[in-house]
Amino acid sequence: MNTDPIADYLTRVRNAIKANHRVVEIPASNLKKEITKVLFDKGYIANFKFEEVGPQGIIKVALKYHPITKVPAIRSISRISKPGLRKYAGTGNMPRVLNGLGIAIISTSKGVMTDKEARQQNIGGEVLCYVY
Repeated sequence: MNTDPIADYLTRVRNAIKANHRVVEIPASNLKKEITKVLFDKGYIANFKFEEVGPQGIIKVALKYHPITKVPAIRSISRISKPGLRKYAGTGNMPRVLNGLGIAIISTSKGVMTDKEARQQNIGGEVLCYVY
């Protein structure tokens, strides 16, 4: 049993990038699937696939690297809201990562989205992680 499955997800992605892996397999959950979709939509990962294997299934994430320099698209991915200390942001104090160059993934009442989308829809929520 894992206390913080989102931190485990981010750590698996971070470790796979440091080891220059192309694909990483992660145990699935609905929240992890939504985070994966946001990362794909914003261009941080090359592709993903959900496989229904066993009771919970797995997510296969294809990591994205620059074709010539082999620099990963995700330079840093860090957990912000932890189970011991939740971090919430309202519409007025929505975080900006690297002055708008990175994204903050927010869990809102309307689903998982980036900080920019949450700002446009004028809703707040729990700040899950920063990606740049």
